[in-house]
Amino acid sequence: MHIDLIKEKLQEDLNLSKSQVDNVIEMLDQGDTIPFIARYRKERTNSMTDETLRTFDEKYHYYLNFYDRFDTIVSSIEEQGLYNDEIEKSLLGAKTLAELEDIYRPYKPKKKTRASVAKQKGLEPLANYLYEQKQTRDLDQYLEEFISEEKSVNSKEEALQGAKDIIAEKISDDPNYRKFIRKNTFNKGLIKSIKVKDETDKVVFEQYYDYQEKINKIPAHRVLALNRGEKNWILKVTIEDPLEENVAYIEKKVIKNNSPFQEILKDTILDSYTRLIKPSIENEIRNDLTEVSENSSIEVFKQNLKELLLEAPIHGKVVLGFDPGFRTGCKLGIVNQEGIMLYTGVCHVTLGSEDLFNKEADRLYALINKYNVSLISLGNGTASRESEAFLNKYLFDRHPDLKSKVEYIITNEAGASVYSASKLGIKEFPQLDVSVRSAISLARRVQDPLAELVKIDPKSIGVGQYQHDMNQKHLSEALGGVVENCVNQVGVDVNNASPSLLNYVSGINSSIAENIVKYKEENGPFKNRKELLNVPKLGKKAFEQCAGFLRINNGYKLDNTGIHPESYQTTLNLLDLISSSLEEIGTDSLSTKLDSLDVVKTSKLLNVGEETLNDIIQELKKPGRDIRDLNIKAKLKNDITDISMLKVGMILEGTIRNIIDFGAFVDIGVHQDGLIHISQLSNNYVKHPLDVVKIGQIVKVKVISVDVNKKKIGLSLKDAN
Repeated sequence: MHIDLIKEKLQEDLNLSKSQVDNVIEMLDQGDTIPFIARYRKERTNSMTDETLRTFDEKYHYYLNFYDRFDTIVSSIEEQGLYNDEIEKSLLGAKTLAELEDIYRPYKPKKKTRASVAKQKGLEPLANYLYEQKQTRDLDQYLEEFISEEKSVNSKEEALQGAKDIIAEKISDDPNYRKFIRKNTFNKGLIKSIKVKDETDKVVFEQYYDYQEKINKIPAHRVLALNRGEKNWILKVTIEDPLEENVAYIEKKVIKNNSPFQEILKDTILDSYTRLIKPSIENEIRNDLTEVSENSSIEVFKQNLKELLLEAPIHGKVVLGFDPGFRTGCKLGIVNQEGIMLYTGVCHVTLGSEDLFNKEADRLYALINKYNVSLISLGNGTASRESEAFLNKYLFDRHPDLKSKVEYIITNEAGASVYSASKLGIKEFPQLDVSVRSAISLARRVQDPLAELVKIDPKSIGVGQYQHDMNQKHLSEALGGVVENCVNQVGVDVNNASPSLLNYVSGINSSIAENIVKYKEENGPFKNRKELLNVPKLGKKAFEQCAGFLRINNGYKLDNTGIHPESYQTTLNLLDLISSSLEEIGTDSLSTKLDSLDVVKTSKLLNVGEETLNDIIQELKKPGRDIRDLNIKAKLKNDITDISMLKVGMILEGTIRNIIDFGAFVDIGVHQDGLIHISQLSNNYVKHPLDVVKIGQIVKVKVISVDVNKKKIGLSLKDAN
């Protein structure tokens, strides 16, 4: 095992100390989760964040795989009796799996190739003679010696061609040549695309019908767009390489001065390059571009998802979920303050007569009063603006008393339909129609965005780009990590949590999550954290990992905080030290006492780490706190409801719905989101849109272009003020 080398690489890659690396590896190997390590083992990690820990975990497993492959390669070369100090030095110097494979290439058992066939025909001595370039005899006569009916070498030309095939493969297998060609092609080559066939909607790929760009300059979103166009047989993508430079480099390395076989070797080198090296290197470059682009897009997706998941909940309101529609009407779902369904139905407010709209407004008014609705959550999909116009013109103007009692907000409904048709949606509301489930989801989504969004595959939430074209395993793991981080940062009320939410809690898998809910249904609400140990399959290790993230209201005071049970005694000792008690938790008087503490001295007195003590102090000040800022979503009051109504120069209010590498998409009240290109975000240089805007942010924008036919809207943030 190469654990010492792995630790050194992790120290170097992440700029960590030896103790940090040793401790994290030990904890990961013993089954501790990243949220648990980040929150409750700060002294051992020197307060590494969950994001850093996830990067650490990814790199750790990459290096484990790297050295597992390293050992396999060494064993293979040793079995061939070819392993030596030079090969070992080369392998130990490899920094990536690609470099490792390049070094192994000459020794890797190959399937039948032109070179292997030539070797079977006994032509390797001839190949070596030509490659050494020392003419000790007449080549024509030497070639005759290799003609053999038995070995199927029927002529001097066949013998020479076989020798050239052996040399071509030898050149192709040289890791130094491949390294230079890969780097030179990446830096000086072009990536090109041409149209193979017309697409149904030319808007998507039209710009790539005759396109080229330097390989080392192409941004992530264009790489992924080319990949999709190629996958759909709309585009043909190629690499234009610096052929002359690459071939000249090999010639300089292979052909000696005054070589007697210069022309033969030049022909062989060109064949090796065009037939063997170039296709392989181009595949590697395309794969590398895709991997880098996917990683970049995943990082943007992760940031967007985090912002969405950590949107502030709106507590204590009865909510009417309003899922807009035209032909089949708008679906309604009313839930109480705890998210329990009270009513479902349909109203027709987007198509019909004035008389119908007045009647539906009166019916809605009655429902709102009957169930004491104080908030309407209006989906932002098809017919959203028509529905909003109805609410303003018919409901609120016809019944002005509602204006002081009921608010409405526009809610991003991305993924609601996915939830509605999912097994979970069916299980939660088996008696409801699919479309009505989405109205319930919209209502719950404002009450607790995190609790509702965890029910949906993160890829379907609508805040990424080209997510369906990526490595799905990598994407799912990355997004799952974001959801896990968010859930554990916020904490979970175990007595009100769904299995979907519990499944993301540190140390809890789907089976344990189901068992927790089942135990609660059979035995009533959990009274304290210790009771979790009675749940089937929730053993001591799982309890250690999850307990601090699960909250229990109306019970033991510390069970409704982020203080881990392992620190309860320390907490009680702290309270004794400052002459306080559990009854004072959350009071101003306790906060005053805690603010006057000398943390360094107190941590030594209590024999606890300073980071842990600071966390305990914060929890005692604000028990049951929610880290999500109270960022109540603003209402969109634009009178514009269709793209045809837009005019260049208009200043509108909108909500950032999605952020990608080249800009941000904004909901301005029409059926199509407008794009703020990265160049329109600020008068200053912007490295990435995430540096300027975030998901859910309310912004003022200026309309700078409108293409009704292509349904494209150009917006500017920098020119709106």
